[in-house]
Amino acid sequence: MTRQEATRTQRIPLNRDRVLRAAVALADATGIDALSMRRLAQELDVVPMALYKHVANKEELLDGMADAVVGEIDPPAAGPDWQRVVRGRILSARRVLLRHPWAVRVIESRTGPTPAVLAYLDSMAASFRAGGLSADLTHHVMHAMGSRLLGFSRELFDTSGPSGPPDPGPAARYPSIAELAATAAHDGGSTVGGGCDDQFEFEFALDLLLDGFENLRRQGWTSARKA
Repeated sequence: MTRQEATRTQRIPLNRDRVLRAAVALADATGIDALSMRRLAQELDVVPMALYKHVANKEELLDGMADAVVGEIDPPAAGPDWQRVVRGRILSARRVLLRHPWAVRVIESRTGPTPAVLAYLDSMAASFRAGGLSADLTHHVMHAMGSRLLGFSRELFDTSGPSGPPDPGPAARYPSIAELAATAAHDGGSTVGGGCDDQFEFEFALDLLLDGFENLRRQGWTSARKA
């Protein structure tokens, strides 16, 4: 960087938005574990105390980073097809979280929903209601969707295992699991392990849920109805 460029950079006023954008970029580059107020101050070429004028502490910084990431999710599309609207929004959220792999940990670590997360969830609830789902059904839909509304879901366990020749022992003891594992589509970068295709598995479950919710809507389902 030339002296002129450095001078121009120094003239950019420090504000909360700039702090959060720098923190997100730093977490993208180095991972969330490497993020510290001191390291962020170095990136912004300011003294650490300057950051505290804009974020009270690291927890408030992480809150703001979560909101900044959620703010990247596309707004709901227009149209009467509520399933298409909701599906598109959730897949947008998934793309955002794939760009910022650390964000899932941060969102899950918050003691309560941040303002941007609350606004996002409120808009998703509004999309369900606009699609004709009752408030009662929407309440249960939001619970059933859980973190999938934000584009991620937790797997039951990690099946990736160590690399190398397969151990024939477990396959003999658990033949049905072995049979299912053998049918998995290969995805070397899968986070759900076992060669599963992350995106396919996510969309498969998402579509099952949305179709099921639509069926309940058509039936006029209510939680007060007894089995």
